[in-house]
Amino acid sequence: MSDNFRMILAALAAATTLSAGAAAAQETACDSVSFSDVGWTDITTTTATAKHLLEGLGYDVDVKVLSVPVTFASLKSDDVDIFLGNWMPAQSGAISPYIDEGEIDVVATNLEGTKYTLAVPTYTYEKGLKTYADIAKFADELDDKIYGIEPGNEGNAYLVSLIDENKYDLGDFEVVESSEQGMLAMVGRKYRQEQPIVFLGWEPHPMNATYSLKYLTGGEDFFGGEGIVRTVTRKGYAEECPNVGKLLTNLKFSLPMENEIMGKILNDGENEGDATAEWIKANPDVLDAWLDGVTTTAGEPGLPAVKASLGL
Repeated sequence: MSDNFRMILAALAAATTLSAGAAAAQETACDSVSFSDVGWTDITTTTATAKHLLEGLGYDVDVKVLSVPVTFASLKSDDVDIFLGNWMPAQSGAISPYIDEGEIDVVATNLEGTKYTLAVPTYTYEKGLKTYADIAKFADELDDKIYGIEPGNEGNAYLVSLIDENKYDLGDFEVVESSEQGMLAMVGRKYRQEQPIVFLGWEPHPMNATYSLKYLTGGEDFFGGEGIVRTVTRKGYAEECPNVGKLLTNLKFSLPMENEIMGKILNDGENEGDATAEWIKANPDVLDAWLDGVTTTAGEPGLPAVKASLGL
């Protein structure tokens, strides 16, 4: 064997080793998956569901609790891989710059038929508070307050902008920011006493079953009518990690599913992991579509692995 031939073989072997090493490094990088959960129970529900599936497939899953603005910034900086809670059109203003710059990818729509805008109890609606323009007429009864959710939320920011602009004569109002649970605790107190309250409401959410609610008209320029929830990722993630990308494309949820699981979490005090696992076990057929074409980290069929991990 000539020296030149030996050199060629050595170069080929080295290249093969480097290629295999790069592939293994990519595979290892994709074996850990990070999500943002903005603390809303619907996103906690869908994220916990995805976590069950991914862990059953052999992935390590990290869930970070971040606000919506921090979530989008973290996707841009590659500190988070996936966000299952891009509510549209409500978050359009917040996410559009990142989409336009190509820093965040839209992978799929995971839920349709959502609602998100100001809501009131039906008894308040029947007294005449039916639109945004009616709110100021009830200023004294409402104590000049509109109840929002967590600070930094884009819905709160829109309501604050209405107040700053004195639109609908709301200049004397304030937006009370708190957690979802804090806001709903106030709704519960007011509801039991049949006192008026205006707050940010949405569906899916068990509040729609717990209370008789009506959604106000007038905020369509920001909140739209019925909306969707999208799955978004950091730039290029689905191409880098195609197996997880396939799962994300497959993941479709429904309003009845989310309402039921959220009710177990909020009303029954169940842990989100237990509540989602319980629902999947009671509805195992959903796994067929979710795991179609998806494998484990070892390349084995995903469906039997996830079923085994869930005890099905």
